[in-house]
Amino acid sequence: MRTLHHASKDFAGELSAFCRAAGASPEISASVAAILADVRQRGDEAVSYYAAKFDGAKLRGRDFPVKPADLAAAAKRLPKAEHRALVEAHASIAHFHKKALPENWTAKNKHGALVGEKFDPIRRVGLYIPGGQVPLVSTVLMTATLAKIAGCPEIVAFTPSNADGKVADGVLAALHLVGVTEVYRVGGVQAIGAMAYGTTTIQPVDKIFGPGNAYVCEAKRQVFGTVGVDSLPGPSEVMIIADETAKPAFVAADLLAQAEHGSGREKIYLAATSAEIITAVSSEIRTQLQILSRSEKTQRVLDDGFLAIEVKSLAHAAEIANYIAPEHLELIVAEPAVMKLTAAITTAGAIMVGNHTPTALGDFVAGPSHVLPTARASRFSSGLRVADFMRRTSLIRYDRGSVRKADPIVAAFASMEKLDAHGRSVRIRT
Repeated sequence: MRTLHHASKDFAGELSAFCRAAGASPEISASVAAILADVRQRGDEAVSYYAAKFDGAKLRGRDFPVKPADLAAAAKRLPKAEHRALVEAHASIAHFHKKALPENWTAKNKHGALVGEKFDPIRRVGLYIPGGQVPLVSTVLMTATLAKIAGCPEIVAFTPSNADGKVADGVLAALHLVGVTEVYRVGGVQAIGAMAYGTTTIQPVDKIFGPGNAYVCEAKRQVFGTVGVDSLPGPSEVMIIADETAKPAFVAADLLAQAEHGSGREKIYLAATSAEIITAVSSEIRTQLQILSRSEKTQRVLDDGFLAIEVKSLAHAAEIANYIAPEHLELIVAEPAVMKLTAAITTAGAIMVGNHTPTALGDFVAGPSHVLPTARASRFSSGLRVADFMRRTSLIRYDRGSVRKADPIVAAFASMEKLDAHGRSVRIRT
């Protein structure tokens, strides 16, 4: 664990160096570009090759789709407690996002013309569901539920299989619950390539959604423009602001929960108002780490991606949070400070408040999507929402009376911009 004190001579420089987004290395970028080019050229054959190379799965094009009957069978095999968890989480997520569904509107502008907006679902969307060692069942609900609410006609899910071509029952059961029937047992960069370019078996999509590792994020970056992408959500991050009211055991548990992802690229931050808090949390981390099943991978994140910051005040902590722009932010502070911090911090992906609101609640069941910006992207972007699965089209309708009112203004702009045909196209209607 690295510790940074507010009195450090180069506080800003040290903080910047730690949280600077590494981005994709030249090696990753080149590898991704080569795979995408191969998928674009060879289609199913290339997808099969990389599935065997990276996942050990020997699949042909006809093996890529998961049959709807297999989705239903997985749902039946799921233990009752896990099925109930899916149902309850889905209900919470749907309840939250239905409130954010955008509505069409019209009004009259200054000229008396009708203007407005209409929202239409994106026709075909692709959902990337990370699998591998940790199948992210919750990501199904956090993406597909929103696509369903938006009314997307075609929702396609991609997730890697194991060497036997199997996909985790939890992932398949979640897809069945939400009602996604077009599913492919394809993951990695090859899945992004198939979504973007299409193959004999797989039709291309219009926009790609979902988190992924460094290779998947780089693939999404490289195909942007050919298709849309939601964002580049990568390895998980959490920042916790803690004062003397924070329970060290809770803080440690929440830091470990995000470090547990274990890719080695996660970032976890603790901003505490005293050295004593940092010491107590560090002690708890060492104790709790011993009972975690993924302790080795978690330790790697603690060694390379954990920064503890002793701040001079909670106001100082807010300034730091606005710079870091964390994916998840927990405010474990005395109640009087909560509202001030919530108002002051404007760049967090999601804010969890109080000793009893761990990030895991947001990851699984609270309601907002857990697909959130990482690597300081919260400075300019937000978490996934229903509107991201829709297109907004502006509407304009003038009649003869309103176009007469607009004519002098258009004429002035046409003159300034030396575009006389623009001006004439309006004047001819007056």
